[in-house]
Amino acid sequence: MIVEAANPAHSLADSPKMREALASLDTLVVIDVALTETARLAHYVLPAPTQYEKWEATFFNFEFPRNYFHLRKPLFAAPEGTLPEPEIHARLVEALGALDPALLEPLHAAAAKGRAAFAEAFFAFNAMNPSLQRLVPVVLHRTLGPTLPEGAASAAALWGAAHLFAMANPDSVRRAGFTGEGFEPGEKLFDAILNGRSGVVFSIDDYEDSWKRLATADGKIQLVVPELMQELDKLDELPSAAPDRDFPFVLAAGERRAFTANTIFRDPAWRKEDAAGALRVSPADAERLGLVTGGRARLTTRRASVEVAVEVSDTLQPGHITLPNGLGIDFPRGDGDRALAGVAPNELTVAEDRDPFAGTPWHKRVPARLEAVPG
Repeated sequence: MIVEAANPAHSLADSPKMREALASLDTLVVIDVALTETARLAHYVLPAPTQYEKWEATFFNFEFPRNYFHLRKPLFAAPEGTLPEPEIHARLVEALGALDPALLEPLHAAAAKGRAAFAEAFFAFNAMNPSLQRLVPVVLHRTLGPTLPEGAASAAALWGAAHLFAMANPDSVRRAGFTGEGFEPGEKLFDAILNGRSGVVFSIDDYEDSWKRLATADGKIQLVVPELMQELDKLDELPSAAPDRDFPFVLAAGERRAFTANTIFRDPAWRKEDAAGALRVSPADAERLGLVTGGRARLTTRRASVEVAVEVSDTLQPGHITLPNGLGIDFPRGDGDRALAGVAPNELTVAEDRDPFAGTPWHKRVPARLEAVPG
């Protein structure tokens, strides 16, 4: 298994079972910017620079019908020993023998003559080598990449994406100002992306275009899902759930708070509030169990039992408790030891407790038990 920019040993449900599954693999390779919990289980770790040290892109788009794309150049030099992900991918493909470098010589020669010549050669190459279409990003990285300015080889795959998008959406691209015949709109779009330091409007849509993109046979949104309608018919037949005396609380394992984030932010110093990732509990439950803000409690689920800090909060109804996401990760201190901040919610979730349709484990409804820890 290859895991890239993800930390399933921490971020997916039932971490104990996930660690067991990862340990059973013949080979686990992790590509990441930090030595994550998953990376520590890997046979090979391939370190990449952070998003400030390599060419990166922003995919968020909140301005429809004007659609933006932002290619960002590095702000700092990458640390020694790291490689950007496109280079790692290319080397893996080459080491596996999946791409013969000799095949790329005509594309290298065409790229040296300029992008117009390269476009003609590339699309002819693609037609003659259909088996290599899955490797197009690597082909572009190796051939067009070295010719791009400021070391922007990692952006080479965007050249192909710009051309394909211009071909598939000519009206939207033209409305954004990228006009011309043949390969011209795609080339102009790629130039704008490559040189647009504050982002580029790559297309301007017509609202009617959204309806044309519906892939249903009749062009309508299908609101009726037969399987769900069958479940709705059964609701009146369901008995009321009896309280579970062993696990009377409902734990939301992974509440978004002001100072929670994904696990690349490993240094706890960035959190200005709630550094310990406290368990929130309602005033009524706190009074009944003898819990106070700043105190400690024992939290137990069917999977594990942990000790947590407590915060009494009137944002919760009785019977409901919450833990923030993104915690339960450690960070090296100055003395060489590692400091652990908070509790990893997925140490408490259970893979078998899952949605019957999608198979997604429940995170917001984890049966739990809570007890005060004497001070």
